[in-house]
Amino acid sequence: MSTIIGLDHGSRRIGVAIGDTETGMAFTRPAILRRNLVSDLAAIAEVISTDAVEMIVIGLPLNMDGSEGVQATAARTFGERLATTGIGVAYEDERLSSWEATERLSSTGRRPRRRSGELDSAAARVILQQYLDARRRTAPPEETA
Repeated sequence: MSTIIGLDHGSRRIGVAIGDTETGMAFTRPAILRRNLVSDLAAIAEVISTDAVEMIVIGLPLNMDGSEGVQATAARTFGERLATTGIGVAYEDERLSSWEATERLSSTGRRPRRRSGELDSAAARVILQQYLDARRRTAPPEETA
């Protein structure tokens, strides 16, 4: 089993979700309010240490045509900084993740305040769940004894 952290890298907050390869499920964690790169990395390092994270998945905000713009470049640069921790970094297409997160929260009657970070972490959960689901579909079947 591997514990994986999912991040929705934004300019004001970083949404956070945690999941694992055994259950294939992702759960939200409190978002990180961005201050500066050093404190952002330290906050993520604390989550990595506390939860024994072995992999980082960062949402990659692609344009609707699949091309990468300024936000995708910023996410990749942030991922490169996180990769210096020695933990593997993967990117997951996050197109429409915030929309999906809003829809899921609305369907439960919730309307989170933008400042709370709840929507950011819900988007991180969508991104991480997408990654876990894709991994499960492409994983080779386990051998039987």
